[in-house]
Amino acid sequence: MLTIYGFEVSQPTNKVRFTANALGLPYEFKRVNLLAGENKKEAHLKLHPAGKVPAIQDDDFVLFESNAIMKYLADKESSSLYPKDRRRRALVDQWIDFSTIHIGTAVARVFVNRVAYKMMNVELDERSLKDGIGFLERFLPVVEAQLTKNAFLAGPEVTLADICLLAHLDPVEIASIDLSPYPRLARWQKDLQARDFYQKCFPSYTQMLQEMGRKMAS
Repeated sequence: MLTIYGFEVSQPTNKVRFTANALGLPYEFKRVNLLAGENKKEAHLKLHPAGKVPAIQDDDFVLFESNAIMKYLADKESSSLYPKDRRRRALVDQWIDFSTIHIGTAVARVFVNRVAYKMMNVELDERSLKDGIGFLERFLPVVEAQLTKNAFLAGPEVTLADICLLAHLDPVEIASIDLSPYPRLARWQKDLQARDFYQKCFPSYTQMLQEMGRKMAS
């Protein structure tokens, strides 16, 4: 039985949940509340020694790091989400890396410093916020240009590259990141958010986070 350990606010966690849903895999989701410090407890550190999420346990096999987990699950199912062909797979890997390193990191800077710093009880970092905005202005046009060539990042079909980027872009609405200069990217996002693999997690990331905030305040 597959168990996914994570936190709904975590974009890396949601990469793994989206992937498992897209693959049609049955799994148990075990919530690790980062805000309550559950990730630093001994039980979780045995799964992820750095005290982060996500991690999975697949029978007796434990794995952490979201991109590695996505690839493991898709490869195990021989899914077209992670093609066997060497060159096609390399393109998927390329866009996974690009999305994680350039887009995901930048969105996280903006999200933390516009929204999450209050939940995390940390200081707002204006320099980090400015850097995040600057990185997005530099790298989102690269994604927009790619989507003029293909319907999806690595070709005509959805792959792990799309699932990865979709999760990293989830906070854009609540973090007031404007995607209107990137119409193809905005349409791509709306299309994928309407699909079952996404909707099985939540109707929208913004709605989920707002509901969580209301519960914390009550």
